[in-house]
Parts: sequence; C-alpha cells; structure tokens
Amino acid sequence: MADIVDTAVNAGSFSTLVAAVKAAGLVETLKGKGPFTVFAPTDEAFAKLPAGTVDGLLKDIPQLKKILTYHVVSGKVMAADVTKLKSAKTVEGSDVAIDASKGVKVNDSTVTTPDVAADNGVIHIIDTVLMPA
Repeated sequence: MADIVDTAVNAGSFSTLVAAVKAAGLVETLKGKGPFTVFAPTDEAFAKLPAGTVDGLLKDIPQLKKILTYHVVSGKVMAADVTKLKSAKTVEGSDVAIDASKGVKVNDSTVTTPDVAADNGVIHIIDTVLMPA
C-alpha cells in the first residue's frame, strides 16, 4: 500500500494539494510513520477559492503550512470513528467541527469519499478547502 502522499498522487484529483504539500515542505512529514488522518480537498475544492488565493499561498509558505496542517489530524481516524466526534484537534493546533447528522461535514466541507486507505493513515476526501480562523 502507498503512503498518504503517493496515494494522493495516484488518485489524480489532488494535483493542487500535492503541489501545495511540496511547496510547504511537508512531503517527508506526510510520508512519515504517522498515522495521520488527512481531510484532502480535491482540485475542484481548491478551484472554489477566490481567484489568486492558491498562487498567493504558494508565495506565503507559513500561511500555506498553517492551512495544510489544519487538514491533518494525528492518528488514524476512520469514518466510523469520525461520526462519533463533535470536533477533532488538527496538527495546526486548532479544532475542526464535525457534524455527522446528515452525511459527514468537517466545518463547512462535506466528506465525499471516506476511508481511502494509506499505509500510514487514512484520507477522507472533502469538497471544500478548510480555513483556520
């Protein structure tokens, strides 16, 4: 099985996320032992951001790192576990809100595909980029 980064690359719908992870210098971290739970925004999710946002973040590495680590939770949290939570502490340091009353929402984002397995954790595909406060 592939690690989180290779799993995202192989999926083909995360080129913006993978480019951002590379720019932020987080590849080695996300290839590390983990386990990690990654709420992974698709290319379509990044496309919903205001024009110029992604380019701006690629030039502001501290802010890019903050946003990317806000999508990562330590440990392997499968969908069955996520549905029991009201929030989760991210690697960035603040919490994301979880609402499993109608599907699963993380803040304002919907989990479109849960439980994409990787050998060092799990990916839950989301439809909106999460922004820390």
